[in-house]
Parts: sequence; C-alpha cells; structure tokens
Amino acid sequence: MIEGIILAGGYSSRAQTNKMMLRFDGKPVILHTVLSLLPYVNRLKVVTGFYDADIRETLKDLPQIEITNNPNYDKGMFSSVLWGVKDVDCDIFIIPGDCPFVSKKTMEALKAGTGEIRVPVYQGETGHPLFIKRELVNILKKEPVDYNLKAFRNRYNYEIINVDDKNVLNDIDTINDYRDLYKNLEGK
Repeated sequence: MIEGIILAGGYSSRAQTNKMMLRFDGKPVILHTVLSLLPYVNRLKVVTGFYDADIRETLKDLPQIEITNNPNYDKGMFSSVLWGVKDVDCDIFIIPGDCPFVSKKTMEALKAGTGEIRVPVYQGETGHPLFIKRELVNILKKEPVDYNLKAFRNRYNYEIINVDDKNVLNDIDTINDYRDLYKNLEGK
C-alpha cells in the first residue's frame, strides 16, 4: 500500500497570492498535483493550512481524497509533513502542492525503485516527489516540528532515480515561477 501526501498548508507569501489556485489549462495548480499523484497511490491526503477553505472548495468533487487541516501550519512546512504522516503505516509519496506536472514515467520509476528513500534527479538536481518506505515513515513521525524533510532525507542513503523530467524541479514559489512555467508549457 502507498499513501500520497500533498503539502498545501503554507501562506504563499512569496507569491503574494494563493498559488494553489493559480491556473493551467483552466484548472488550479493543486488539482493538477492531485491528478498527477492519484493513479499511483491507494490513498491520497491533502494537508491544508492557511488556505484550507479555498482548497476544500476546489477539491470537493473528489471524494477519493482526504483533506486535513494542519492546525500548526504556521510552524512551517515540516509541521504539515508531520500532520500528514501521523496516522500513516505504509510507504508514502510526499510532494508540495505547487509541483503540478510530474510525469507518469517519473512516478513509475520512483515506484519501481528499491531504496528506502527515493529521490527523482533531473540533470544533477534533486526534485519532487519523495518516496519513503514505511519503516522510515515511522521514524519520520518522531522528528521535531522544527526539523525539515531535506535533512531527514540526507540522514539516509537515498536512492537517486535519474529522470528525464524537468517537472520534478518545477515548484511555484513566486509569480515569476508561475509565469515561467506557464510559458514553458505553452511552448510545448
């Protein structure tokens, strides 16, 4: 069994707008992320925070996903990681909600890997999503809220999954990131 966890609890302060609601092909970013992960998991959880109501409204027609509001979202992204994994007892994919277009081929390669932690790498740069085996998820649950996922990943010998998918690097932190990604997608 594999559970997917999408992190969507932040303030979007660098974007200065709710970046989960920015649109590509008429659909919000968060919906693209959900739809790209859904075929590869048995259960999908979206961890919300500041923009909980907007995200719930956007995803209300998808009964197969669980939406859970992290009451500690103001403590940072890792608090949403901890909130998302608190009741998980299986392998997980974990991805930021603003990383919408990871390819099918990348998801299948991550699933087929053998490492306890698997990381997609495009041209030498690590990206998203992260795949974590159940045994390490149980360790992850015990980390302090001021920790971070990258430090956790780096404590272990993670498996590099080389991919030909620039989208593993595409997250939307600013409006310029959104515009750049939009232009790149228009060009295809």
